[in-house]
Amino acid sequence: MADDSRVEGCAVLAKSLKDQGVEYVFGIVGIPVIEVAMACQKEGIKFIAMRNEQAASYAASAIGYMTGKPAGCLVVSGPGLVHALAGMSNAMENCWPMIVIGGSSERDQDKMGAFQEYPQVECSRLYTKFTCQPSRIERIPYYVEKAYRSSIYGRPGPVYIDIPGSFVMTTVPEKDVRYVPRCPPPPKVCAATADIKRAIDLLSSAKSPLVIVGKGAAYSRCENELRTLVENCKLPFLPTPMGKGTLPDEHPLCVAPARSKALKDADVILLLGARLNWILHFGAPPRFRPDVKIIQVDICSEEIGNNVQPAVGLVGDLTSVLAQMNEELGGRPTKFVFDPAAPWWKDLNEKLEKNRISVQKQSQDKTVPLNYYAAFDEVNKLIPKDAIVISEGANTMDISRSCIPNALPRHRLDAGTFGTMGVGVGFAIAAAVYCRDYAPDKRVICIQGDSAFGFSGFEVETVCRYRLPIVFVIINNNGITRSFNEEVFNSLEETDRLISHPPTVLSPNARYDKVLAAFGGNGYFVEKPEDIQKALRESLANKKQASMLNIMINTMADRRVQEFSWLGSIQPSKM
Repeated sequence: MADDSRVEGCAVLAKSLKDQGVEYVFGIVGIPVIEVAMACQKEGIKFIAMRNEQAASYAASAIGYMTGKPAGCLVVSGPGLVHALAGMSNAMENCWPMIVIGGSSERDQDKMGAFQEYPQVECSRLYTKFTCQPSRIERIPYYVEKAYRSSIYGRPGPVYIDIPGSFVMTTVPEKDVRYVPRCPPPPKVCAATADIKRAIDLLSSAKSPLVIVGKGAAYSRCENELRTLVENCKLPFLPTPMGKGTLPDEHPLCVAPARSKALKDADVILLLGARLNWILHFGAPPRFRPDVKIIQVDICSEEIGNNVQPAVGLVGDLTSVLAQMNEELGGRPTKFVFDPAAPWWKDLNEKLEKNRISVQKQSQDKTVPLNYYAAFDEVNKLIPKDAIVISEGANTMDISRSCIPNALPRHRLDAGTFGTMGVGVGFAIAAAVYCRDYAPDKRVICIQGDSAFGFSGFEVETVCRYRLPIVFVIINNNGITRSFNEEVFNSLEETDRLISHPPTVLSPNARYDKVLAAFGGNGYFVEKPEDIQKALRESLANKKQASMLNIMINTMADRRVQEFSWLGSIQPSKM
Protein backbone atom coordinates (compact mmCIF):
# COMPACT_ATOMS: atom_id res chain seq x y z
CA MET A 1 0.00 0.00 0.00
CA ALA A 2 1.42 3.36 -1.03
CA ASP A 3 2.37 5.86 1.66
CA ASP A 4 0.45 9.03 0.80
CA SER A 5 1.25 10.97 3.98
CA ARG A 6 2.40 14.50 3.46
CA VAL A 7 4.25 16.98 5.69
CA GLU A 8 4.32 20.77 5.80
CA GLY A 9 7.52 22.70 5.28
CA CYS A 10 7.33 24.28 8.75
CA ALA A 11 7.16 20.80 10.31
CA VAL A 12 10.19 19.64 8.32
CA LEU A 13 12.13 22.68 9.54
CA ALA A 14 11.11 22.19 13.17
CA LYS A 15 11.97 18.48 13.17
CA SER A 16 15.33 19.21 11.55
CA LEU A 17 16.17 21.73 14.28
CA LYS A 18 15.11 19.26 16.96
CA ASP A 19 17.18 16.48 15.36
CA GLN A 20 20.30 18.65 15.58
CA GLY A 21 19.73 19.36 19.26
CA VAL A 22 18.22 22.86 19.24
CA GLU A 23 16.36 23.32 22.54
CA TYR A 24 15.36 26.98 22.41
CA VAL A 25 14.11 29.42 19.80
CA PHE A 26 13.71 33.12 20.59
CA GLY A 27 11.85 35.44 18.29
CA ILE A 28 8.77 37.33 17.20
CA VAL A 29 6.08 35.74 15.07
CA GLY A 30 4.29 37.28 12.13
CA ILE A 31 3.86 36.67 8.44
CA PRO A 32 5.23 34.24 7.28
CA VAL A 33 6.70 32.43 10.30
CA ILE A 34 3.81 32.02 12.78
CA GLU A 35 3.40 28.37 11.86
CA VAL A 36 7.15 27.78 12.19
CA ALA A 37 7.03 28.78 15.87
CA MET A 38 4.03 26.52 16.45
CA ALA A 39 5.75 23.62 14.70
CA CYS A 40 8.80 24.10 16.91
CA GLN A 41 6.64 23.91 20.02
CA LYS A 42 4.97 20.76 18.69
CA GLU A 43 8.44 19.20 18.40
CA GLY A 44 9.17 20.09 22.02
CA ILE A 45 11.43 23.07 21.26
CA LYS A 46 10.85 25.89 23.73
CA PHE A 47 9.79 29.10 22.00
CA ILE A 48 10.35 32.38 23.85
CA ALA A 49 8.25 35.14 22.31
CA MET A 50 10.11 38.44 22.64
CA ARG A 51 9.13 42.07 22.00
CA ASN A 52 11.93 43.00 19.60
CA GLU A 53 14.08 40.94 17.26
CA GLN A 54 17.18 42.73 18.49
CA ALA A 55 16.75 41.41 22.03
CA ALA A 56 15.73 37.99 20.68
CA SER A 57 18.96 37.71 18.72
CA TYR A 58 21.00 38.74 21.77
CA ALA A 59 19.23 36.07 23.83
CA ALA A 60 19.84 33.33 21.28
CA SER A 61 23.54 34.16 21.09
CA ALA A 62 23.92 34.10 24.87
CA ILE A 63 22.54 30.55 25.06
CA GLY A 64 25.15 29.54 22.49
CA TYR A 65 27.96 30.98 24.59
CA MET A 66 26.80 29.45 27.85
CA THR A 67 26.17 25.97 26.48
CA GLY A 68 28.18 25.59 23.27
CA LYS A 69 24.89 24.64 21.57
CA PRO A 70 23.27 27.25 19.34
CA ALA A 71 19.74 28.41 19.95
CA GLY A 72 17.47 29.57 17.18
CA CYS A 73 16.31 33.11 16.51
CA LEU A 74 13.13 33.25 14.43
CA VAL A 75 12.33 36.51 12.65
CA VAL A 76 9.91 37.76 10.04
CA SER A 77 10.97 39.02 6.65
CA GLY A 78 12.51 42.39 5.83
CA PRO A 79 12.63 44.64 8.90
CA GLY A 80 12.44 41.63 11.23
CA LEU A 81 15.75 40.36 9.89
CA VAL A 82 17.23 43.87 9.84
CA HIS A 83 16.50 44.24 13.56
CA ALA A 84 18.16 40.87 14.22
CA LEU A 85 21.36 41.93 12.45
CA ALA A 86 22.38 43.60 15.71
CA GLY A 87 22.57 40.27 17.50
CA MET A 88 24.05 38.52 14.48
CA SER A 89 26.91 41.01 14.22
CA ASN A 90 27.46 40.83 17.98
CA ALA A 91 27.61 37.03 17.84
CA MET A 92 29.96 37.15 14.88
CA GLU A 93 32.41 39.44 16.67
CA ASN A 94 32.12 37.48 19.93
CA CYS A 95 32.46 34.13 18.11
CA TRP A 96 29.23 32.72 19.55
CA PRO A 97 27.07 30.10 17.79
CA MET A 98 23.51 30.98 16.82
CA ILE A 99 21.03 29.93 14.11
CA VAL A 100 18.90 32.73 12.69
CA ILE A 101 15.85 31.63 10.71
CA GLY A 102 14.20 34.31 8.64
CA GLY A 103 10.96 34.11 6.75
CA SER A 104 11.13 35.76 3.34
CA SER A 105 8.76 36.88 0.62
CA GLU A 106 7.12 34.49 -1.81
CA ARG A 107 9.45 33.14 -4.46
CA ASP A 108 6.98 33.69 -7.29
CA GLN A 109 6.90 37.40 -6.39
CA ASP A 110 10.67 37.80 -6.51
CA LYS A 111 11.78 41.28 -7.69
CA MET A 112 8.14 42.41 -7.95
CA GLY A 113 8.11 44.48 -4.76
CA ALA A 114 6.56 41.78 -2.61
CA PHE A 115 5.55 42.40 1.00
CA GLN A 116 8.76 43.05 2.97
CA GLU A 117 10.88 41.84 0.06
CA TYR A 118 14.55 42.23 0.92
CA PRO A 119 17.85 40.64 -0.20
CA GLN A 120 18.08 38.70 3.05
CA VAL A 121 20.60 36.02 2.08
CA GLU A 122 22.99 38.57 0.61
CA CYS A 123 22.53 40.93 3.55
CA SER A 124 23.23 38.20 6.11
CA ARG A 125 26.54 37.14 4.56
CA LEU A 126 28.32 40.06 6.22
CA TYR A 127 27.23 38.91 9.68
CA THR A 128 27.42 35.12 9.52
CA LYS A 129 29.69 32.17 8.86
CA PHE A 130 27.15 30.49 6.57
CA THR A 131 23.96 31.60 4.81
CA CYS A 132 21.53 29.62 2.70
CA GLN A 133 18.06 29.36 1.24
CA PRO A 134 16.99 25.72 0.84
CA SER A 135 16.38 24.82 -2.78
CA ARG A 136 13.24 22.84 -1.89
CA ILE A 137 11.39 21.68 1.19
CA GLU A 138 12.70 18.12 0.97
CA ARG A 139 16.25 19.45 1.31
CA ILE A 140 15.67 21.53 4.46
CA PRO A 141 17.22 18.88 6.81
CA TYR A 142 20.47 19.00 4.82
CA TYR A 143 20.72 22.77 5.14
CA VAL A 144 19.84 22.78 8.83
CA GLU A 145 22.56 20.23 9.63
CA LYS A 146 25.14 22.14 7.62
CA ALA A 147 24.15 25.41 9.29
CA TYR A 148 24.34 23.86 12.76
CA ARG A 149 27.72 22.30 12.02
CA SER A 150 29.09 25.54 10.57
CA SER A 151 27.96 27.39 13.67
CA ILE A 152 29.91 25.24 16.15
CA TYR A 153 32.90 23.92 14.17
CA GLY A 154 36.18 25.86 14.14
CA ARG A 155 35.68 29.40 15.36
CA PRO A 156 31.99 29.49 16.40
CA GLY A 157 29.61 32.04 14.96
CA PRO A 158 26.08 32.77 13.73
CA VAL A 159 24.49 31.24 10.64
CA TYR A 160 21.39 32.18 8.65
CA ILE A 161 18.69 30.03 7.04
CA ASP A 162 16.20 31.80 4.77
CA ILE A 163 12.74 30.22 4.46
CA PRO A 164 10.50 31.55 1.66
CA GLY A 165 6.94 32.12 2.77
CA SER A 166 5.69 29.62 0.20
CA PHE A 167 7.66 26.85 1.96
CA VAL A 168 5.98 27.22 5.34
CA MET A 169 2.57 25.62 4.70
CA THR A 170 3.25 23.80 1.44
CA THR A 171 3.19 20.03 1.85
CA VAL A 172 5.44 17.41 0.27
CA PRO A 173 5.38 13.60 0.41
CA GLU A 174 6.90 12.62 3.75
CA LYS A 175 8.75 9.72 2.13
CA ASP A 176 10.73 12.22 0.02
CA VAL A 177 12.19 14.01 3.06
CA ARG A 178 15.53 12.61 4.19
CA TYR A 179 16.35 13.70 7.71
CA VAL A 180 20.03 14.06 8.58
CA PRO A 181 21.56 12.58 11.76
CA ARG A 182 22.75 14.97 14.43
CA CYS A 183 26.20 16.29 13.68
CA PRO A 184 28.87 15.15 16.17
CA PRO A 185 30.58 17.59 18.56
CA PRO A 186 33.42 19.68 17.09
CA PRO A 187 36.54 17.56 16.54
CA LYS A 188 39.37 18.04 19.00
CA VAL A 189 42.37 19.79 17.46
CA CYS A 190 45.87 19.51 18.92
CA ALA A 191 48.89 21.71 18.29
CA ALA A 192 52.16 20.43 16.86
CA THR A 193 54.27 18.69 19.50
CA ALA A 194 57.38 20.64 18.56
CA ASP A 195 55.50 23.91 19.06
CA ILE A 196 54.27 22.78 22.47
CA LYS A 197 57.87 22.15 23.52
CA ARG A 198 58.93 25.59 22.27
CA ALA A 199 56.06 27.21 24.16
CA ILE A 200 57.00 25.51 27.43
CA ASP A 201 60.67 26.41 26.96
CA LEU A 202 59.75 30.06 26.48
CA LEU A 203 57.29 30.15 29.38
CA SER A 204 59.83 28.51 31.69
CA SER A 205 62.44 31.16 30.88
CA ALA A 206 60.18 34.14 31.65
CA LYS A 207 61.14 36.65 34.32
CA SER A 208 57.65 38.21 34.39
CA PRO A 209 55.15 35.76 32.88
CA LEU A 210 51.44 36.37 32.51
CA VAL A 211 48.52 34.19 31.41
CA ILE A 212 45.65 36.07 29.74
CA VAL A 213 42.36 34.15 29.89
CA GLY A 214 39.90 35.15 27.17
CA LYS A 215 36.24 34.34 26.73
CA GLY A 216 37.36 31.74 24.19
CA ALA A 217 38.84 29.86 27.13
CA ALA A 218 35.53 30.07 28.97
CA TYR A 219 33.65 28.88 25.88
CA SER A 220 35.99 25.92 25.37
CA ARG A 221 35.39 24.59 28.90
CA CYS A 222 39.09 24.26 29.60
CA GLU A 223 38.87 25.31 33.25
CA ASN A 224 40.26 22.05 34.65
CA GLU A 225 43.27 22.02 32.32
CA LEU A 226 43.83 25.73 32.92
CA ARG A 227 43.72 25.32 36.69
CA THR A 228 46.29 22.51 36.48
CA LEU A 229 48.69 24.65 34.44
CA VAL A 230 48.31 27.84 36.47
CA GLU A 231 48.43 26.24 39.89
CA ASN A 232 51.21 23.74 39.17
CA CYS A 233 53.40 26.48 37.70
CA LYS A 234 52.22 29.26 40.07
CA LEU A 235 51.60 31.63 37.16
CA PRO A 236 49.84 34.98 37.53
CA PHE A 237 46.73 35.17 35.36
CA LEU A 238 44.55 37.97 34.08
CA PRO A 239 41.00 37.33 32.81
CA THR A 240 39.40 39.42 30.10
CA PRO A 241 35.86 40.62 30.96
CA MET A 242 34.05 37.45 29.91
CA GLY A 243 37.02 35.26 30.75
CA LYS A 244 36.24 36.09 34.38
CA GLY A 245 35.36 33.03 36.42
CA THR A 246 37.16 30.52 34.21
CA LEU A 247 39.35 30.52 37.27
CA PRO A 248 37.81 32.37 40.25
CA ASP A 249 38.46 36.11 40.39
CA GLU A 250 39.41 35.72 44.05
CA HIS A 251 42.04 33.07 43.25
CA PRO A 252 45.37 34.03 44.85
CA LEU A 253 47.09 33.95 41.45
CA CYS A 254 44.57 36.33 39.82
CA VAL A 255 46.09 39.77 39.16
CA ALA A 256 43.03 41.49 37.69
CA PRO A 257 43.25 44.44 40.13
CA ALA A 258 46.76 45.07 38.79
CA ARG A 259 45.71 44.69 35.15
CA SER A 260 47.58 47.70 33.77
CA LYS A 261 50.80 46.81 35.56
CA ALA A 262 50.60 43.17 34.51
CA LEU A 263 50.07 43.98 30.84
CA LYS A 264 52.64 46.76 30.74
CA ASP A 265 55.57 44.82 32.25
CA ALA A 266 55.02 41.14 31.35
CA ASP A 267 57.88 39.73 29.26
CA VAL A 268 56.14 36.48 28.20
CA ILE A 269 52.37 36.24 27.76
CA LEU A 270 50.40 33.05 27.28
CA LEU A 271 47.35 34.26 25.36
CA LEU A 272 44.45 31.81 25.74
CA GLY A 273 41.37 32.34 23.59
CA ALA A 274 41.74 36.11 23.54
CA ARG A 275 42.46 38.36 20.59
CA LEU A 276 44.93 41.23 20.47
CA ASN A 277 42.23 43.64 19.37
CA TRP A 278 41.13 46.95 20.89
CA ILE A 279 40.26 45.36 24.24
CA LEU A 280 43.94 44.46 24.69
CA HIS A 281 45.19 47.58 22.91
CA PHE A 282 46.32 45.52 19.90
CA GLY A 283 49.25 44.11 21.87
CA ALA A 284 51.15 47.33 21.24
CA PRO A 285 53.11 49.79 23.42
CA PRO A 286 52.51 51.57 25.73
CA ARG A 287 50.03 48.94 26.93
CA PHE A 288 52.66 46.21 26.38
CA ARG A 289 56.43 46.01 26.41
CA PRO A 290 57.91 46.50 22.94
CA ASP A 291 59.85 43.24 23.34
CA VAL A 292 57.06 41.15 24.85
CA LYS A 293 56.95 37.55 23.62
CA ILE A 294 53.49 36.10 22.97
CA ILE A 295 52.52 32.43 23.07
CA GLN A 296 49.22 32.58 21.22
CA VAL A 297 46.66 29.77 21.43
CA ASP A 298 43.57 29.96 19.22
CA ILE A 299 41.18 27.61 17.44
CA CYS A 300 41.38 29.82 14.35
CA SER A 301 44.66 29.65 12.43
CA GLU A 302 43.94 33.00 10.73
CA GLU A 303 44.02 34.71 14.13
CA ILE A 304 47.61 33.68 14.81
CA GLY A 305 49.84 36.70 14.25
CA ASN A 306 47.02 39.22 13.96
CA ASN A 307 48.53 42.60 15.06
CA VAL A 308 51.51 40.97 16.83
CA GLN A 309 53.64 38.15 15.46
CA PRO A 310 53.76 35.54 18.25
CA ALA A 311 56.95 33.89 19.40
CA VAL A 312 54.97 30.63 19.30
CA GLY A 313 51.58 30.07 17.68
CA LEU A 314 49.51 27.09 18.81
CA VAL A 315 46.45 26.27 16.72
CA GLY A 316 43.90 24.04 18.42
CA ASP A 317 41.05 23.90 20.87
CA LEU A 318 42.14 25.11 24.27
CA THR A 319 41.20 21.99 26.20
CA SER A 320 43.44 19.85 24.00
CA VAL A 321 46.32 22.34 23.80
CA LEU A 322 46.41 22.94 27.55
CA ALA A 323 46.35 19.19 28.13
CA GLN A 324 49.36 18.93 25.80
CA MET A 325 51.17 21.65 27.73
CA ASN A 326 50.45 19.97 31.05
CA GLU A 327 51.67 16.65 29.67
CA GLU A 328 54.88 18.24 28.42
CA LEU A 329 55.47 19.93 31.78
CA GLY A 330 54.78 16.71 33.65
CA GLY A 331 57.22 14.75 31.53
CA ARG A 332 60.20 17.04 32.12
CA PRO A 333 62.85 16.00 34.64
CA THR A 334 62.81 19.42 36.31
CA LYS A 335 59.46 20.73 37.45
CA PHE A 336 58.75 24.32 36.40
CA VAL A 337 57.33 26.47 39.19
CA PHE A 338 57.52 30.26 38.92
CA ASP A 339 59.21 31.58 42.06
CA PRO A 340 56.63 33.24 44.37
CA ALA A 341 59.48 35.38 45.75
CA ALA A 342 60.47 36.68 42.31
CA PRO A 343 60.61 40.49 41.83
CA TRP A 344 57.68 40.19 39.40
CA TRP A 345 55.38 38.92 42.12
CA LYS A 346 56.62 41.63 44.47
CA ASP A 347 55.76 44.32 41.90
CA LEU A 348 52.35 42.81 41.19
CA ASN A 349 51.47 42.41 44.87
CA GLU A 350 52.38 46.02 45.58
CA LYS A 351 50.08 47.16 42.79
CA LEU A 352 47.32 44.79 43.89
CA GLU A 353 47.41 46.20 47.41
CA LYS A 354 47.50 49.81 46.23
CA ASN A 355 44.45 49.31 44.03
CA ARG A 356 42.65 47.32 46.71
CA ILE A 357 43.05 50.21 49.15
CA SER A 358 41.85 52.70 46.52
CA VAL A 359 38.70 50.71 45.78
CA GLN A 360 38.09 50.04 49.46
CA LYS A 361 38.25 53.74 50.27
CA GLN A 362 35.58 54.57 47.70
CA SER A 363 33.47 51.55 48.66
CA GLN A 364 33.39 52.68 52.29
CA ASP A 365 32.27 56.20 51.42
CA LYS A 366 28.53 55.84 52.04
CA THR A 367 27.69 59.49 51.49
CA VAL A 368 24.26 59.82 49.84
CA PRO A 369 23.91 60.05 46.89
CA LEU A 370 26.28 57.09 46.63
CA ASN A 371 29.21 56.66 44.29
CA TYR A 372 29.48 53.58 42.05
CA TYR A 373 31.84 51.69 44.33
CA ALA A 374 29.69 52.20 47.42
CA ALA A 375 26.56 51.05 45.58
CA PHE A 376 28.30 47.93 44.24
CA ASP A 377 29.72 47.20 47.68
CA GLU A 378 26.21 46.89 49.07
CA VAL A 379 25.06 44.74 46.14
CA ASN A 380 28.08 42.44 46.30
CA LYS A 381 27.48 41.65 49.97
CA LEU A 382 24.37 39.64 49.05
CA ILE A 383 24.83 38.36 45.48
CA PRO A 384 25.22 34.54 45.52
CA LYS A 385 28.68 33.39 44.47
CA ASP A 386 27.21 31.13 41.79
CA ALA A 387 24.96 33.81 40.26
CA ILE A 388 25.10 34.55 36.55
CA VAL A 389 25.91 38.25 36.32
CA ILE A 390 25.00 40.33 33.29
CA SER A 391 26.47 43.83 33.24
CA GLU A 392 26.32 46.64 30.74
CA GLY A 393 26.53 50.38 30.65
CA ALA A 394 29.37 52.86 30.73
CA ASN A 395 30.93 53.14 34.17
CA THR A 396 28.37 50.66 35.47
CA MET A 397 29.86 47.81 33.48
CA ASP A 398 33.46 48.88 33.83
CA ILE A 399 33.41 49.38 37.59
CA SER A 400 31.29 46.30 38.30
CA ARG A 401 34.07 44.12 36.89
CA SER A 402 36.32 45.03 39.78
CA CYS A 403 33.58 45.14 42.43
CA ILE A 404 31.48 42.07 41.56
CA PRO A 405 33.79 39.01 41.39
CA ASN A 406 32.97 35.85 39.45
CA ALA A 407 33.73 32.40 40.79
CA LEU A 408 32.49 30.21 37.92
CA PRO A 409 33.10 30.10 34.15
CA ARG A 410 30.53 31.46 31.69
CA HIS A 411 28.77 33.26 34.54
CA ARG A 412 29.47 36.79 33.32
CA LEU A 413 28.01 38.39 30.20
CA ASP A 414 28.66 41.95 29.08
CA ALA A 415 29.07 44.17 26.03
CA GLY A 416 31.86 41.97 24.64
CA THR A 417 34.15 42.40 21.67
CA PHE A 418 31.70 44.51 19.68
CA GLY A 419 31.06 46.86 22.62
CA THR A 420 27.35 46.34 22.06
CA MET A 421 24.93 48.26 24.28
CA GLY A 422 21.40 46.98 24.84
CA VAL A 423 22.37 43.33 25.27
CA GLY A 424 21.55 43.16 28.98
CA VAL A 425 17.87 42.21 29.14
CA GLY A 426 18.14 39.73 26.26
CA PHE A 427 21.17 38.08 27.87
CA ALA A 428 19.35 37.94 31.22
CA ILE A 429 16.29 36.30 29.67
CA ALA A 430 18.47 33.67 28.02
CA ALA A 431 20.33 32.95 31.25
CA ALA A 432 17.11 32.75 33.27
CA VAL A 433 15.42 30.43 30.76
CA TYR A 434 18.42 28.13 30.81
CA CYS A 435 18.68 28.19 34.61
CA ARG A 436 14.98 27.37 34.93
CA ASP A 437 15.60 24.11 33.08
CA TYR A 438 19.07 23.13 34.29
CA ALA A 439 19.91 25.07 37.46
CA PRO A 440 16.64 26.19 39.09
CA ASP A 441 18.31 27.42 42.27
CA LYS A 442 20.80 29.64 40.45
CA ARG A 443 20.03 33.37 40.32
CA VAL A 444 20.46 35.76 37.42
CA ILE A 445 21.53 39.31 38.31
CA CYS A 446 21.29 41.91 35.54
CA ILE A 447 23.27 45.05 36.42
CA GLN A 448 22.73 47.94 34.01
CA GLY A 449 23.16 51.65 33.75
CA ASP A 450 19.96 53.62 33.24
CA SER A 451 20.89 54.36 29.63
CA ALA A 452 21.73 50.73 28.87
CA PHE A 453 18.42 49.52 30.32
CA GLY A 454 16.56 51.83 27.96
CA PHE A 455 17.74 50.00 24.83
CA SER A 456 15.57 46.94 25.48
CA GLY A 457 13.77 47.86 28.68
CA PHE A 458 10.33 46.83 27.48
CA GLU A 459 11.51 43.22 27.38
CA VAL A 460 10.69 43.19 31.09
CA GLU A 461 7.18 42.30 29.89
CA THR A 462 8.70 39.12 28.44
CA VAL A 463 10.45 38.51 31.76
CA CYS A 464 7.22 38.80 33.73
CA ARG A 465 5.15 36.84 31.22
CA TYR A 466 7.42 33.83 31.58
CA ARG A 467 7.84 34.43 35.33
CA LEU A 468 11.60 34.58 35.18
CA PRO A 469 12.91 35.65 38.62
CA ILE A 470 15.66 37.92 37.31
CA VAL A 471 16.99 40.51 39.73
CA PHE A 472 17.61 43.77 37.87
CA VAL A 473 19.94 46.35 39.41
CA ILE A 474 19.73 49.71 37.65
CA ILE A 475 22.55 52.10 38.52
CA ASN A 476 20.77 55.36 37.83
CA ASN A 477 22.79 58.56 37.40
CA ASN A 478 20.23 60.31 35.18
CA GLY A 479 22.20 59.88 31.98
CA ILE A 480 25.13 58.61 29.97
CA THR A 481 28.37 58.87 32.01
CA ARG A 482 27.90 62.12 34.00
CA SER A 483 24.62 64.01 34.13
CA PHE A 484 22.47 66.55 36.03
CA ASN A 485 20.61 66.17 39.28
CA GLU A 486 16.92 67.06 39.36
CA GLU A 487 17.50 70.63 40.54
CA VAL A 488 19.85 71.48 37.69
CA PHE A 489 17.63 69.67 35.19
CA ASN A 490 14.57 71.66 36.23
CA SER A 491 16.49 74.94 36.04
CA LEU A 492 16.56 74.46 32.27
CA GLU A 493 12.78 74.11 32.00
CA GLU A 494 12.22 77.56 30.50
CA THR A 495 14.69 77.11 27.69
CA ASP A 496 14.53 75.03 24.51
CA ARG A 497 15.53 71.57 25.69
CA LEU A 498 16.63 70.55 22.21
CA ILE A 499 19.37 73.16 22.50
CA SER A 500 20.07 73.49 26.21
CA HIS A 501 20.03 69.86 27.33
CA PRO A 502 23.30 67.99 26.73
CA PRO A 503 22.73 64.77 24.77
CA THR A 504 24.08 62.74 27.69
CA VAL A 505 21.26 63.85 30.03
CA LEU A 506 18.17 61.70 30.70
CA SER A 507 15.07 62.36 32.80
CA PRO A 508 16.07 62.81 36.44
CA ASN A 509 15.11 60.17 39.00
CA ALA A 510 13.28 58.12 36.37
CA ARG A 511 11.17 55.34 37.92
CA TYR A 512 12.36 52.35 35.91
CA ASP A 513 11.25 50.21 38.83
CA LYS A 514 7.64 51.09 38.03
CA VAL A 515 8.02 49.77 34.49
CA LEU A 516 8.73 46.31 35.89
CA ALA A 517 6.02 46.69 38.53
CA ALA A 518 3.48 47.50 35.82
CA PHE A 519 3.83 43.93 34.51
CA GLY A 520 3.71 42.24 37.90
CA GLY A 521 7.31 42.42 39.10
CA ASN A 522 8.60 44.01 42.29
CA GLY A 523 10.17 47.44 42.01
CA TYR A 524 12.31 49.29 44.54
CA PHE A 525 13.45 52.91 44.34
CA VAL A 526 16.47 53.11 46.66
CA GLU A 527 19.15 55.62 47.60
CA LYS A 528 20.57 54.56 50.97
CA PRO A 529 22.85 51.58 51.74
CA GLU A 530 20.38 50.06 54.20
CA ASP A 531 17.58 50.32 51.62
CA ILE A 532 19.71 48.53 49.02
CA GLN A 533 20.33 45.70 51.48
CA LYS A 534 16.64 45.35 52.36
CA ALA A 535 15.44 45.45 48.75
CA LEU A 536 18.06 42.96 47.56
CA ARG A 537 17.28 40.50 50.36
CA GLU A 538 13.59 40.59 49.45
CA SER A 539 14.40 40.22 45.75
CA LEU A 540 16.65 37.20 46.26
CA ALA A 541 14.09 35.57 48.53
CA ASN A 542 11.45 35.82 45.80
CA LYS A 543 12.06 32.98 43.32
CA LYS A 544 8.80 33.38 41.42
CA GLN A 545 8.87 37.01 40.30
CA ALA A 546 11.34 39.43 38.78
CA SER A 547 12.56 42.33 40.88
CA MET A 548 14.28 45.62 40.15
CA LEU A 549 16.44 47.83 42.36
CA ASN A 550 16.50 51.32 40.86
CA ILE A 551 19.52 52.72 42.71
CA MET A 552 20.00 56.46 42.50
CA ILE A 553 23.67 57.47 42.65
CA ASN A 554 25.58 60.72 42.43
CA THR A 555 25.13 62.13 38.94
CA MET A 556 28.78 63.20 38.88
CA ALA A 557 30.19 59.87 40.11
CA ASP A 558 33.01 58.45 38.00
CA ARG A 559 35.67 55.74 37.87
CA ARG A 560 38.69 56.09 40.07
CA VAL A 561 41.51 58.06 38.44
CA GLN A 562 43.53 55.93 36.01
CA GLU A 563 47.29 55.77 36.42
CA PHE A 564 48.02 56.00 32.70
CA SER A 565 46.38 58.65 30.54
CA TRP A 566 46.15 56.27 27.60
CA LEU A 567 43.79 54.04 29.59
CA GLY A 568 41.12 56.64 28.96
CA SER A 569 41.63 56.63 25.20
CA ILE A 570 38.80 54.10 24.86
CA GLN A 571 35.54 55.13 26.48
CA PRO A 572 34.26 52.81 29.21
CA SER A 573 30.92 52.56 27.42
CA LYS A 574 32.73 50.61 24.74
CA MET A 575 34.55 48.34 27.17
